[in-house]
Formats: sequence, structure tokens, C-alpha cells
Amino acid sequence: MNKAVTEGIQFNPTPFSEGLDVWSSGDGTPGSNTYLNDPNAAFVPADQDFGGALELVKTDAVQKIRFMGETPILPGCYLQIKARVKAISGALPAMRVAGWAGQAGGAHLNGVTEITASTALTSYGEVVEVTGIVGVGVRSGVDMPWGTQAVFGHFGIDLIGASGGIVRIDDIEITDATEFFLRDMMDWVDVRDYGAIGNGSADDHASFELADAAADGREVLVPAGTYRLNNSVTFQNRVRFQGTVTMPDDKILSLTKNFDLPAYIDAFGDEELAFKKAFQALFNNSGHESLDLGGRLIAVRAPIDMQAAVNNKTTFKQRRYIRNGQFSIVPGSAWDTETYTSQGTYSPSNNKVLTGVTNVAAIPVGSLVQGNGVGREIYVRSKNVSAQTLTLSAPLYDAAGTQTYTFKRFKYILDFSGFDQISKFAMSNVDLQCSGDCSAILLPPSGTGFQLRDCFITAPKDRGISSHGEGDQGMMIDRCQFLSNESPLLVDNRESIGLNANGNDVKIRNNRVVHFKHFAILGGSSSIIMGNHIFQGDNGPVGPRSAGIVLTRTNNRATITGNYICDCSIVWANEHDEAPGFSSEFSFSGLSITGNVFLSQSTAPWFNFISVKPHGSGHFINGLAVTGNTFRLIDGAIDRIEGIDTSFASMDFNRFQNITFENNTFSNVNDQVANPLVLDHNEASAQSVWNVVLAPKLPFGAWVQTVESVQPAGAIRDANNAAYYGIPYYQAKQGPNKDQVNLNWEKPVRGTVTMRVRIDDPV
Repeated sequence: MNKAVTEGIQFNPTPFSEGLDVWSSGDGTPGSNTYLNDPNAAFVPADQDFGGALELVKTDAVQKIRFMGETPILPGCYLQIKARVKAISGALPAMRVAGWAGQAGGAHLNGVTEITASTALTSYGEVVEVTGIVGVGVRSGVDMPWGTQAVFGHFGIDLIGASGGIVRIDDIEITDATEFFLRDMMDWVDVRDYGAIGNGSADDHASFELADAAADGREVLVPAGTYRLNNSVTFQNRVRFQGTVTMPDDKILSLTKNFDLPAYIDAFGDEELAFKKAFQALFNNSGHESLDLGGRLIAVRAPIDMQAAVNNKTTFKQRRYIRNGQFSIVPGSAWDTETYTSQGTYSPSNNKVLTGVTNVAAIPVGSLVQGNGVGREIYVRSKNVSAQTLTLSAPLYDAAGTQTYTFKRFKYILDFSGFDQISKFAMSNVDLQCSGDCSAILLPPSGTGFQLRDCFITAPKDRGISSHGEGDQGMMIDRCQFLSNESPLLVDNRESIGLNANGNDVKIRNNRVVHFKHFAILGGSSSIIMGNHIFQGDNGPVGPRSAGIVLTRTNNRATITGNYICDCSIVWANEHDEAPGFSSEFSFSGLSITGNVFLSQSTAPWFNFISVKPHGSGHFINGLAVTGNTFRLIDGAIDRIEGIDTSFASMDFNRFQNITFENNTFSNVNDQVANPLVLDHNEASAQSVWNVVLAPKLPFGAWVQTVESVQPAGAIRDANNAAYYGIPYYQAKQGPNKDQVNLNWEKPVRGTVTMRVRIDDPV
């Protein structure tokens, strides 16, 4: 690069032969004295060494010769000033290149170096050359680095030392010497050439912006050093970091052409800080919608407050996602669970609020709430310190009054709780290595469309994904692996939970889940749970099994299809209901369990794969389909695959409606149920009332409500063995458990009938 060639800029001063009126004996500034008509200076037209030359008698301690023209100082351009001098007679002086630095408006720029080292003349007639290089950047070989405030200079030489001698000076040359500082390939610009210092304290952000503006498609080079950026910087060109940068937390570094984590690691020198700054840029630049972690492992020393990393936003609703990397924690006290106890008052009429909470300021948002009458996975959504209230993620089922609660704040690798809302955010191909020391992700309190796909949540201490609000609305968890840290423990001793959600329309598909206490606790409706492999057994003796999927809404409208559910159950409860007794609502309804494989081994015989657990009285089932599933026990057998957990209440069998159990396959299940139930009944001797016992074939041990059909299998015969062609009428809900039917005939008859009966009323 030579700006005299490429841009036609004139750096070289006029020769002495064109007049000494432009050569100053001062600084070269307008109005300074010149050598025109100076009795101690004259132009010699025919010197044997120089051709034309300025002959000068040194009379001042510092005899200055300055060109009065303003030689431009340009970022990225370096100038070489060259002078050749010889002594003629008298005292022998020393000489040096010198200049006067000017800034915008013509003022002098103080504080910069304006002279080079001196060279002495040692003999008469010997031509001695001195050179000096001036430019914006602090570079090795630059004698006078003037920075970006310099815009021009008056250049020449100084004669110093003994006075009285006569010297001759050849025409002073100023040339573009930028090529001295360029490497062989000129496809980059160096921030130092635009004034960057790189000493860790000087603010270099303006120099970075100048370098980027000059790059024009080339790469920007940040060489070795530490560069302080006190303001945000956006690069429109690719950047290569050999040095590192520092900047305030609220300032943004945007690398628009090489936006990925490896570039930020190069820039900041620390994986965790680099991720925070890259995430900050992701939420502050519309030029990129995803952050590629580049396959890098990020060593995380403490929970990452994702909102604090962004700093200038609490709400974000545009699509963004993070992909292709691993977070691995560094063990330490930063991951310790915080536990608090505090007294509070709960009223079902204000169903998500605790009032009168003592020490409310100390209780962190996102804390798990535990206490009497508190269902699973209730969290602190927000708090009001002045009002002494806590807002909860879901209602409590039996906590009216005042009691002491326990609050546990788990620590998460990625903590989004500081945001008010995030929507359309996704992560893919990311491994969250919790190492048994922490949890993985705490969702924002509000938002839609959070997605996790093709990710690993490995060895979480407490939780995989926690929702303390409704930031899970429409959440999608696809093709992920949830690998517990509690595999060696018996089921009864496990505490970790894969995920919870409070919002509607959650989709959990094609995941592999290993050895949690529970995989998913879902408080919303319209969930789709499909294609997952969930296994939660242990290596102990025959014992209890826990719920793999917990549904906490009665009118659920969920679809559970095509899953492999091993050594765990589906529990349908209403523990997130401030009035858990039935009161003019849909009750337990809208659930479809279809085409799943249920498998278990070493399991207690009373275990049920499907369990309904009402937390209040008066409830019933009003819409349940269990179809096309396979139920199998490997070791031993269980009594039945379904049941009602009556720990709190039973159910109103008289109101069961719209229930289907059919086309299921059973292996090592003692009581195989169906609804409608088709069975043959044989009456060996003539009776006018046939009592048909349907237990234990009716699902949930419910009452028989309806006989849809009675079809003779062969002739019905009376006591005289004559064929009888009458039909019976039935009486349902007979016997002490109302699980029997009486068929009433006109007269005593015997024979076999095929019956189709139901536990629910026709709809």
C-alpha cells in the first residue's frame, strides 16, 4: 500500500531550489520565521554530492529546519522523513529528524514524541543520512507514534550541539513507508495502525472502529496485547484476535462476520466470559439468529445469569438459538443449594400467593416450595418485599392458613429467571454436564416456544429443566437424553426430576430418560408425550416404582403415544388445585394413552402402570382412552395395570363417562381389564336370575353401569331342556361393590351368553 500511488497524496515537501520561503527556522506553523533572506542561509545550486542544497550556518542551540506545508497524517499510513547532511567547516553538530504535531483546527497536539534519536557529524565532507518514521500506531520501528488525534505535521530536521559550523543539507524527502509494516499478504488491517495501544488501560474502542471502517471486506487483526474497549464495538468485517479485549459488562462486542463462540473465546480469553458476551451480542444484533459454540467445552465456575449477561433487556421475543457445544461445571461452593424457612399464610381465594411471608427479601425467586399441602414442583415465581408476598407457579391443594414453608433454591448452569419473558428460544446439540453438583436450566417466568433438541442433560443434582412460571408455554423437548446422577440409588432414595412445566401445549418427543425419581411433571393441558424411552428401575429387590410422568391437571387433554415406559408409571392427579374437591368442573377428562410399551421387573404386585390420584372428593373420570398398549412384567406379576390412589379421596364411580380400555396386550398381569368388557357367562342350571360377577375385569375396580348387549351363545334352555327364545332385562351395579349384573329372565333358564358391559354411562 502506497497512498502516494493509490490515492495521489503528495507527501514530499518542495525542494530548496523552489524557494526558502516555505522552510521555517521555527516549528513550521503559519507566521513562523523562514530562511528566505536569512543571512545565515543560502541555496547552493551545484553541490558535488547533492546537486542543489541548503547551506546553513548553525547559530542556535537547536537549529530547526521545518517544511511549512501540512503533511497529512492518515490512520494506517506511516511516513518516513529522510535527510542527508554533510559538514563543510567549523564545529561539528549532531542532527535528528523532527516534527510538529498538529490536530484538527490547527492546534498543537501535546504529549507526543516529535524528535528522533540524534546522529553526530564526525568529519568534513562525509554525507550522513538520518531517518525517522511517524504514524498513528504504536509499532516497532515507529519513532514518532502520534495517535488518531494527529491530522498533519510540519517535518524537517534539527541541528543540535556545537554552534558556528557550516553544513549543507540535501532536499528533505517524505515518503509513504507503510509497506515496512505490512506482511506479505495484505488482506487485513491492524488495529494498531489506527491508534490502538493494547496496554489494558487506554480506551481503544475508537481505534477498533476506525480499523473496521478501513478494512472494507478485509480481515481486522487484533495483535498481541490487552485492549480496553470502554464502548460497544460492532465489526462489519471478520476479526482475528491474537490479543484479548476487556470491556464493561454492559458494552457489546458484535462480530457480525465471524459470530461464533471460538471467536469470542479468542477475544476474551475465557470460555465462560466469552459465552456471556456472545449471548449478549446474540440478543442485541439482528444480523445473526444463532450462536454456534463451535464444539467448544465451556468451563463454568458459577451459575450463568443469562439476563445479567444481556444486561439491557428483560424481554425478548425473536427467534434465537444456541448450538453445538458443551457446558461443564467447575465444582465449588457456588453450586450449593440455598435453603430457607419462613412462615407464610395461604388463602385458596388468592390461589398463587403467599402473604405475610417473614424474611421475604432473603427468599430467591425460582426457589422450590415445600410444606404441608404443597404439590410437586411449586416454585417462587416472583416476590414483593414491601408487601411481604410471594407469587407461586401453581396453587397449593391443602395449605389454607399459616405454616412454615421450606424454600430450596437450586443452582442452574443456565439461569433465565432474571428475564421477564423470552419467546422462540432454542438450544440444539448442547451437552449440559452437571456432574452431580448442580441443575441444568431454569426457564424464564414467561414466554412461548422454548425448544431443546438433540441435547444431553447429564447428571443433574436436582433438576434437569425447571419452570417457575409459564416460560414453558408451547415448550418442545425433542430427541434429548436426560441422564440422572442417581442411577446407583434405589428408587425410594432418588430426588432428581427431569423437567416440569406449568403451561399448555408442551411437546415432549423421542427422548431417552434414565433413572430419575420422576421424568416430567406437567401442570398444563394439551401436552403431547410421544416416542420417549423412560426407564426408572433399580437393581434392588422387589420394591416400589415411582411415576415417570405426572399430570396435575384434571381436564388434561394430553396425548401419551408410542412411548417405552419402563419401571415407572403415569400418575394423573390434581395436586395443583386450590380447591381439590369436585365443584362443577370437567373433573378427570381428556387423556389418551395409546400405543405405548409398558415394561417392569422386580416390581411389587400392587404396582400400577396407570394411577389416578384425586386430592379431593367427588371426582370422576369423564374421558380416558387406554388403547393399543402392551403391558408386561418380566419377573413375577402385578395384580393389575391401573388403579385409583385413595390416599386423599376415592372417586364417584357413578359418574364415569367416555372411558375406553381396549386392544391392549397383557403379560404377567393377573387381572386384565377392558372397557367395554366382553365376556361369556355360563349358567349351568336353570335360574330366573343370573348373577354375573365382573370383578376384577373392570378398570379401576369401578361399578358396572351399562350392559350394551347380551347375545346367547347357543340355545338357551328351560328346566325341561326346551329352547327358550325370550330375552332378559339387566340390573347393573349389583353386589356389595356394585361390580355385578343381574340378568332377569321370564322363567328359569340355563345356557351361555356373551355380554358387553361398561363401567361408564353412554354419552
